[in-house]
Amino acid sequence: MPVALLVTVSPRLPGLLGPLGWRAVSAAPLVLALPGAAATSGALRAEDIAVTDVADPAEAAEVAADVLDAVLLGTPEETAGWEMVPRVAGAPEPPGARLLDVVSVMDRLRSPGGCPWDAEQTHASLRGYLLEEAHEAYDAIVDDDAVAMREELGDVLLQVAFHARVAAEADPPRRFDIDDVAGDLVDKLVRRHPHVFADAGPRDVAAVERGWDEIKKTEKQRRSPTEGVSRSQPATSWGAALAGRAQRAGLPIPPAGELAARDAEELGQQLLGIVVAARQRGWDVEDALRTAVRRYADELDAAAHARAEG
Repeated sequence: MPVALLVTVSPRLPGLLGPLGWRAVSAAPLVLALPGAAATSGALRAEDIAVTDVADPAEAAEVAADVLDAVLLGTPEETAGWEMVPRVAGAPEPPGARLLDVVSVMDRLRSPGGCPWDAEQTHASLRGYLLEEAHEAYDAIVDDDAVAMREELGDVLLQVAFHARVAAEADPPRRFDIDDVAGDLVDKLVRRHPHVFADAGPRDVAAVERGWDEIKKTEKQRRSPTEGVSRSQPATSWGAALAGRAQRAGLPIPPAGELAARDAEELGQQLLGIVVAARQRGWDVEDALRTAVRRYADELDAAAHARAEG
């Protein structure tokens, strides 16, 4: 085979070559590049390394017929049929590299010539889909269905990418992009895990949870445990979240009701029975509980304010 070495490049990381890749192309008497390596060949030419573009492996073999030690650049997909030729990973992709494809596809869909439906969406028009996809991902996790989890988490990721792409087109005061979203997330994770990234503090779960709450309190400057708790979630999880925060903050929690169930399954049956009995009386259980939780949230706000004033 006239080509002595294949150097694979990443279509998602244009122009990037690792040490092995640079060593191979800088020592080669002839460097050829398939279409998928166009960005890398451009970067090489900028460094005064001559690169000859070829349309396919057959043309590469023809051009390199009389040359020893020719190197061919291409994506793994483009060079898949050349198993007999030695190859090096010129640009090894780190985990998460395909997230760049998500951003690229989303950009194509929202740009001129893309999808007209995607182009007209707004944060408001998309918000229902975010909730729907999150519920479907939750169901897949409850069902322990790995195939469905993979798909549904992808749909949640799509919503994140979609909202970030919409925001990238907003006026400056409201503008942000996917890198801003990712950057804020990374900063938050590092800041809230000093026991990992700063080697500070204990590592037991209880201490980590207390530290997390203290860091959040400092970050958010929240005046009440109710701040930052989603009001659109089901009333059961809303109430549980408020009670948990109140307990950690040393504020009052509602008295616990009598719980005769011996396990979670029996509890579920009892709750279902309450739902049925309430329906027979014309009562909406979700609405009734939401009213009680909203009242409790107001009481928490008052207790937190009174403690701050005192």
